[in-house]
Amino acid sequence: MIVDSAPAFDVREYLRKEMMPHFLCPGCGHGIALRALLWALHELKVDKDKLAVVSGIGCAGRLSAYIDASTFHVTHGRPLAYATGLALARPDLRVVVISGDGDCLAIGGNHLIHACRRNLKITCLMLNNEVYGMTGGQVSPTTSEMRVTTTTPLGNSEPHFDACALAAAAGAGFVGREGTRHVPKLAELMLAGLEHPGFSFIEVLSDCTEIFGRKNEMGSSSEMILRQKSELRPEAYRDTVDTPFRANELPTGVLAKNARPEYGAAYRKAAAAIKAAAAKKGRK
Repeated sequence: MIVDSAPAFDVREYLRKEMMPHFLCPGCGHGIALRALLWALHELKVDKDKLAVVSGIGCAGRLSAYIDASTFHVTHGRPLAYATGLALARPDLRVVVISGDGDCLAIGGNHLIHACRRNLKITCLMLNNEVYGMTGGQVSPTTSEMRVTTTTPLGNSEPHFDACALAAAAGAGFVGREGTRHVPKLAELMLAGLEHPGFSFIEVLSDCTEIFGRKNEMGSSSEMILRQKSELRPEAYRDTVDTPFRANELPTGVLAKNARPEYGAAYRKAAAAIKAAAAKKGRK
């Protein structure tokens, strides 16, 4: 269990100390999410030489630089595309993608859909802070309705994406959601996703204290995480005909799971069969 391993877990063993101090703002939920991921990897006893972490552009994308493993900081919206090639070429590696809500659902949305459809052995963590935090605070696909951003000064009028519903509908083998308010639960969910023998998608509700929080007068970082604990962003799930959840009922934990064949294994099996058939034909 995650909780049982807490006293023995030292996050510094998994970090590139030369990259410190980190660039994250005080109270940023992304640092909490990174700790939860490293905690889950520690629990699984993952060999750092067999760990590959791929990330895109944005605050979430920066996290791979801090992990003492094989890491790839790639182009905006493309971490799942790079990870797909890596996982196919090196099935011996444990491949993790860290992406933000803009990186994963806007420019990278098509890659997410097809990664879910293929069901290749990749763990994708989408850190959802509802905004483009690094580039000025623009509206993102997950920004709650009526929230203020740089590009929606009167409040966001567009409906937001339910990323987990999208991933489940596209066929992801494992889908889950958790907030940064409860690190052991988040680490447990990540551990389950890492163990799943197919594509796993985990949405992490992560607070942006400086850009999103200030514009929306949500208080200090501690007040924001307490609000996350009590409300779970109910403004995004109003009690209407068009939304499946009511306030305070945003589901967390494992939301979907299936046992479809893993794409990499199926691909290698098919390739081996074609190679064997060609060899047999050549002998005749």
